[in-house]
Amino acid sequence: MNRGRIFLLPGGHHHNIMEENTMKKTRIAKLLSAAMALTMALTGCSGNNASEGGNASGNAGDKVQVGVIQFAAHPSLDNCYEGIRQGLVAAYGEDGVSIDLQNGAGDSATCDSIASNFVSKDYDVIYAIATPAALSAYSAASKSDIPVIFCAVSDPVAAGLTESLDAGSENCNGTSDILDLDAQVDLIQAIQPEVKKIGVLYTTTEANSLSQLKTLKEVCSARGIEVVEQGVSGAADIPQAATTLASQVDCINNFTDNNVVNNLSIVLEKANAAGVPVYGSEIEQVKNGCIASISIDYVALGKVTAEMGVKVLNGTDPKTMAVGTISDGTPVINTDVMTKFGFEIPADFENAEKVTTNSGEEAA
Repeated sequence: MNRGRIFLLPGGHHHNIMEENTMKKTRIAKLLSAAMALTMALTGCSGNNASEGGNASGNAGDKVQVGVIQFAAHPSLDNCYEGIRQGLVAAYGEDGVSIDLQNGAGDSATCDSIASNFVSKDYDVIYAIATPAALSAYSAASKSDIPVIFCAVSDPVAAGLTESLDAGSENCNGTSDILDLDAQVDLIQAIQPEVKKIGVLYTTTEANSLSQLKTLKEVCSARGIEVVEQGVSGAADIPQAATTLASQVDCINNFTDNNVVNNLSIVLEKANAAGVPVYGSEIEQVKNGCIASISIDYVALGKVTAEMGVKVLNGTDPKTMAVGTISDGTPVINTDVMTKFGFEIPADFENAEKVTTNSGEEAA
């Protein structure tokens, strides 16, 4: 039987060697336990970061990692995002998808930066809402294998995003919000039978607007109506351009031009001062003071966009898919604005959806 030896230490204190060894072992065990706990904590933090929007790894591997670039914050594009969100949740469940929504604030350089960040995070798919955002995403992802699915691009062929409306390009496809301008002019003529001049305010650098302007001129030329155009390069040009345009026309027709839609209140102010109505391109514009529209359902368009992305993630080649569209526009009339201008709802549009200014509720 071993006995612990006792050593006298200065100051009259003493320690038993066996007791000292036991204490050392206890301290080592505690240190090892603490180290293991720290390692587990760090590992857990890493997994949580990935699931909140980082690269798909760790816990995030159970989720589809999605980046969404929305060019600007206005109701039309907000509805596009809502449709995309609903479509992704329908496909993967609330807990099966992680969506990183970033707003470009109407600036292409900001969209470029967001897109590059998404690519660096190696997201599974990038959705891009509106043409400038789509161009940023397409450029940033071109050297990766990340698919880009665009939404609300009126003319993806002119924008260089697809080869045709019947086929996408390498790792890119999406939906178009091309307007039914024949139906729109039908609506304008029904409300204003004597219309001779339709004004258009558009951004000269937006490919969608140039394409829509060309189509509108063709439609109006066949009906003996003149299209008076006023181009702008940015938001600062809109007040004067809207004032000038409103003084020359019977009405103004608004496209899906993001710059103009972002400044719709200014256009409406100048048009109202001149006593001419503004026709919108979708229901949110009509709710905000436009007189009427053959409206695109942007939530429905967003859902179609989401479904296209899901198909691509499941293995469908974007080049084999046609560009997605919404088949029919819905007539929407603002009864407040109709009354203000002294117009009657045309017989052909008695069943149109009716809204009041700044209200989503149907008018009585």
